[in-house]
Amino acid sequence: MGSSSDVVELAERLIACPSVTPAAGLAFDALGAMLAPLGFAVTRFQAGEPPDGPVENLLATRPGPAGSRHFAFAGHLDVVPPGEGWTTAPFAPERRPSPGGELLYGRGAVDMKGAIAAMVAAAADVPRDAGTVSFVITGDEEGPARFGTVALIEKMRASGAIPDLCLVGEPTSVSRLGDMAKIGRRGSVNVWLSVAGREGHVAYPHLADNPVPKLVTMLAELDALELDAGTEWFQPSNLEITDLMVGNPATNVIPAEARARISIRFNDLHTGAELAARVTEIAVYRRIALSALA
Repeated sequence: MGSSSDVVELAERLIACPSVTPAAGLAFDALGAMLAPLGFAVTRFQAGEPPDGPVENLLATRPGPAGSRHFAFAGHLDVVPPGEGWTTAPFAPERRPSPGGELLYGRGAVDMKGAIAAMVAAAADVPRDAGTVSFVITGDEEGPARFGTVALIEKMRASGAIPDLCLVGEPTSVSRLGDMAKIGRRGSVNVWLSVAGREGHVAYPHLADNPVPKLVTMLAELDALELDAGTEWFQPSNLEITDLMVGNPATNVIPAEARARISIRFNDLHTGAELAARVTEIAVYRRIALSALA
């Protein structure tokens, strides 16, 4: 099953299953039908409640000899909405010629039904006596992602089936397929900032309290932060301002509030809680200092 043509055929079967996040049903049917003949015991379960659930997940395991190591393939079957601009149906896989050979088109071909197809083909070539192999697949990665991987980890913990090694098939290539592998993944934390002011007419600024300069000053200090210089496995952590909101429809009114959003991607020198606390400390200090100067 490990030939490139087999991988493409498997990917086509998965792409043909509409699976906009949160995915359920057909895509999991297709994957289960691929794994069962290879000796995998397939378990499917749902986790979570509305509005972000329920989410369908799949855990499939093929045991190896007693005491052998456990290798897991991890990924997701859900995809983002197709959007506009498709020249063919997004869930109708199509092979098209290209200068380097055929390319497979369809929603999820890269992220990440193609990778899951490659995992299935690879697992078919792994000898039974090499060790335990499992698939840890969620239908909730592209959305809120609250009831996917977390629920799968909890289920593996409960059964004592914790992998020794795990390969996530997310696309990381730069110039060509497979030219990069990443060890681990950076963390992510989002922070929402809000500065309250006092609304008033621009002709009488002494009667108002403009929150916009305070927020801009706060953001400039946060934007200037150098969190670290990187580690052996990860690039430097970075803080990015991703949104700035005032929503003032009038040209002659000082607004009552200004808001912003920050996104931080961080390496193994930090935790999300520590970074959120650091941003909060700077924001609170800067707000108090600016209020004292007002």
